[in-house]
Amino acid sequence: MAIEYDEKGKFFTEVISKDVVLCLMQTHSHHIRGYVHVRKEERLSDEINRDNDFLALTTVEIYSSEGETLFTSDFLAVNREHIIWLMPVEERQEKPNQPED
Repeated sequence: MAIEYDEKGKFFTEVISKDVVLCLMQTHSHHIRGYVHVRKEERLSDEINRDNDFLALTTVEIYSSEGETLFTSDFLAVNREHIIWLMPVEERQEKPNQPED
């Protein structure tokens, strides 16, 4: 890996730093849970809208439409044309207290 420095000491490298985002995905026939790698200071939607034909996921679980685990893998590339929806998984939040009737 090559690292280059400019006159101010800033370094440049071929490695792109990314954050991992746990996501749920629906394709035409399966539900998929895995990590999408998003470039630092970019949004999940920026990663989804790239020009690549495939979206890479890691630590993947593939489920049938009935919820049965079909397959697990360290890596999966999904053709973007097959993605119906994709959403980040966030920590479950407590429901706010509802007023009693």
